[in-house]
Amino acid sequence: MLLRGKIGIVGSGFVGSTAAYAMVMRGVGREIVLVDLNKKRAQAEANDIFHAVPFAHPMYIHAGDYEDLAGCRVVVITAGVNQRPGETRLQLLERNAAVFRDVVPRILEHAPQARLVVATNPVDIMTHLTAHIAGQLGTPVQGVFGSGTTLDTARFRTLLGSKLGVDPQHVHAHVVGEHGDSEVLVWSQVTIGGTPLNDFCRLLGIEFTEADRAEIDEQVRRAAYVIIEGKGATYYGIGSALARIVESVIEDQRSILTVCAPTEEVVGVRDVTVALPRLVGGDGVLATFPQLLSPEEEAALQRSASIVREAITSLGL
Repeated sequence: MLLRGKIGIVGSGFVGSTAAYAMVMRGVGREIVLVDLNKKRAQAEANDIFHAVPFAHPMYIHAGDYEDLAGCRVVVITAGVNQRPGETRLQLLERNAAVFRDVVPRILEHAPQARLVVATNPVDIMTHLTAHIAGQLGTPVQGVFGSGTTLDTARFRTLLGSKLGVDPQHVHAHVVGEHGDSEVLVWSQVTIGGTPLNDFCRLLGIEFTEADRAEIDEQVRRAAYVIIEGKGATYYGIGSALARIVESVIEDQRSILTVCAPTEEVVGVRDVTVALPRLVGGDGVLATFPQLLSPEEEAALQRSASIVREAITSLGL
């Protein structure tokens, strides 16, 4: 039986534990169970986060094993090896694919109706692999998706808001494609409170140059590398993004988020998993909204999808 407020997190390293903490602070769910190969680490993280509950929202946080995932509405998968300094997300592929071939069947054995949210990098390919494994076990594909470019989109909006002097919540912009080097910032569709970017800048007398665009593009695209070089890992941003995604599922909010999910075709590339704006609710991905891209953006998205498709093919999928 599904328990509406029960959430599982498989992998209690930096990302998994930070996601759990963000859920507690945001008040997402009523119970979180942490599962990890390192049981001592999972128990320590669960205890530490549980002690924050009196300062946030009523919730039960505990460590467990795969059988304790029974009844979970959502299971977030952060298990896998960490990205090394200078290592691209795609270079993580072979190392993490082996982990998932063991982990995903064990999750679905005990939580066959759970929505699976993948965060492990390279997230697009790991999500495609998860959906493939889940499909073989009878899980509907729409219930399997990844964090995609949810964090990249947040970075894009944050940097734009800072440049324009606007609350990022009122900046509407998306990053699509691979969560990685080939991702595409969709400048042509940026709006501020419903006003196109160029019109907004003209109305307020803001100078926004091609150099400004290039700087923001570089900061969004290289953010993870810079953070990893400085402190070894990224986790606050993605942890918060995962809390937001899980909230949309738990509460059936029907939010539009740039998550990644298996898609029949993306600008001519077939059977690929990349991020696009998608409607996310209680049953997972409910709809996908292709963007009205400029010719340059469309070509860039095709290149991005082709890179991901090539990596998926290398797994024999």
